[in-house]
Amino acid sequence: MTYQQTLDYLFSRLPIYQREGIAAYKADIGNIVAASKKLGTPHKKFKSIHVAGTNGKGSVSHMLASILQEAGYKVGLYTSPHLKDFRERIKINGEIISESEVVQFVSENKIDFEKIDLSFFEFTVALTFNYFAKQKIDIAIIETGLGGRLDSTNIIKPELSIITNIGLDHTNLLGNTLEEIAVEKAGVIKNNTPIIIGRKQEVTEQTFRNIAQKNDAELIYASEKKSYKTDLEGIYQKENSNTCLTAIQSLQNMGWRIPESSIKKGLANTIKNTSLLGRWQLISKSPDTICDIGHNEDGIKQICRQLKNIKYERLHFVYGTVNDKSLDEILTLLPQDAKYYFCRPNIARGLDEIELQEKANKEGLKGKAYSSVKQAFSTAKEKATNNDLIFIGGSTFVVAEIL
Repeated sequence: MTYQQTLDYLFSRLPIYQREGIAAYKADIGNIVAASKKLGTPHKKFKSIHVAGTNGKGSVSHMLASILQEAGYKVGLYTSPHLKDFRERIKINGEIISESEVVQFVSENKIDFEKIDLSFFEFTVALTFNYFAKQKIDIAIIETGLGGRLDSTNIIKPELSIITNIGLDHTNLLGNTLEEIAVEKAGVIKNNTPIIIGRKQEVTEQTFRNIAQKNDAELIYASEKKSYKTDLEGIYQKENSNTCLTAIQSLQNMGWRIPESSIKKGLANTIKNTSLLGRWQLISKSPDTICDIGHNEDGIKQICRQLKNIKYERLHFVYGTVNDKSLDEILTLLPQDAKYYFCRPNIARGLDEIELQEKANKEGLKGKAYSSVKQAFSTAKEKATNNDLIFIGGSTFVVAEIL
């Protein structure tokens, strides 16, 4: 199999949540347990940190990886989804997994894994854990894909777990209330393993306290930490930085050697060290053009806060989303004075641009519908002057088509 044939196999044979939604969600983790057993339980051969949450878990994961890398450790980083290249999901010290490693793993295991009927995500997690064990890493930062309790990554026994925050997202799978979603995310809390909570929220506090007590897990809320310069833009990164630094402090207390110089360099060079994309990313100037993958209620609130701090003559907003997202509250948060370019991301779950336009119009958001993200962006560039601002967002998949 060539690399492209391998990707086609992974993407098309089995359901993938990012494309198909609820059909790809499984109600247990038995498949990944069986696959891991066939591979010799590679997840038990390296230390790890498990990161869950509604928003910020990707940024926190990359910050942690960068700091530990600067401290001299061989660091694995697993995140999802990818934006441009599947291999973005699996990195060691900022280097993505090679095409040959992906091809070899899939070729060697596809027959056995077909018998187990692994999903795309399960296959990818198995590949990741096997690769990290093979490369003898010191520690891995493992981001959950969806939820926590039933997530395929939840077979690890980490040094510590992190839950960044709880918001309303994937409610068709995780629950319709913050309390219900908190229970699912809290599935990453393990026996005698510290749990870092990035944001103290009154509605979820009791849930986390109860589950932590049942597991004899030390419950630690992130606190305000020393402010370090970071190359990650966005005012919301301050909360993520506090969460990351609280986790680093816990690791130091466990005996991990992480000097302050490594913390400083790690935060200052997170993008450089990890190639993180799509977080308040300036992609061009004249006019300034920014993209951000924030897509749920909390993420959109943070984006709108940031937009209010920027000076521009007119805001051009390229916006698209998916068809299983509850838009009622999100649309009311978006700026009323922007010129909108409604579009559909090129995936099966993409919300029809005409339907999106009609829903947005009812909330007072004005703009035209475009059949593709690229057409919407191209039109925005034609209409914008050098003193305007173009923002691209609403979905990870909208941003991915621009980068």
